[in-house]
Amino acid sequence: MVIPVHDVNPVSRTPHVTYALIIANVLVFLFMPGGGGSVAGESSLAQLCHLHAFLDQYAAVPRELIHGQLPGVVPTGAVGVGPDGPGCVFGPPDYDKSPVLSVFTALFLHGGWLHLLGNMLFLLIFGNNIEDRMGHVRFLLFYLVCGYVASYGFALLNDESTEPLIGASGAIAGVLGAYLVLYPRARVWVLVPFLIFLPLRLPAWLVLGFWFVLQAVYSNGDGVSDAGTVAYAAHIVGFLAGMAIAWPLRAGTPQPPEPRGLLFGRRARPGW
Repeated sequence: MVIPVHDVNPVSRTPHVTYALIIANVLVFLFMPGGGGSVAGESSLAQLCHLHAFLDQYAAVPRELIHGQLPGVVPTGAVGVGPDGPGCVFGPPDYDKSPVLSVFTALFLHGGWLHLLGNMLFLLIFGNNIEDRMGHVRFLLFYLVCGYVASYGFALLNDESTEPLIGASGAIAGVLGAYLVLYPRARVWVLVPFLIFLPLRLPAWLVLGFWFVLQAVYSNGDGVSDAGTVAYAAHIVGFLAGMAIAWPLRAGTPQPPEPRGLLFGRRARPGW
């Protein structure tokens, strides 16, 4: 897996929406139950029970999205002692939940620091150019539409799942798909792990195309141990949605200047 660190693609205006989304995601994570309390992800039983109750209320659940079936018993956030020892207490929900609105709230929830920081890195690098091309308001609408399409696409493929679906990955995958369509030849500095992290400047079509292929492979459970906990199918759906929405904008999109200078320790050829 390559790690992008910067793209050679200047913008003409400040990406206020991109920055606002990053700030909102970080703040929500910090105030989630147990979210920002420990960098190592360690939590007490009370924090875990509170987190489970929080996610049940605010995360998107595929079965709820497709069938509208809300559970009659949910975690209350309290800790009790049962026959098997201490555990979370379950009871009837004391709130009303809208499955449609839960998709919106779930876009700002993350399962850990790596989940959050990885998403925000991709949004920071690629989101500014898509916002610059679309404009602030249209970019925000585009971001939300991709997030909704990704969430419902995943739910359609897993309509009986009751696992909470959280994270901005589907919306950000849409940003990556739009970037691939609009700026395929833009150069992206990446770190490639090979004994050490090698810095390379690669075309966006290669970086993002490789990312998409990995999501497709991982969605089948190949080469990854957490395929059951990461919604790779949502990434694929969001990416394709972003490509489709951005496609009409291709003709009028100015391309970034061809970079010159050093590429991995030697003089780059024209076009590299």
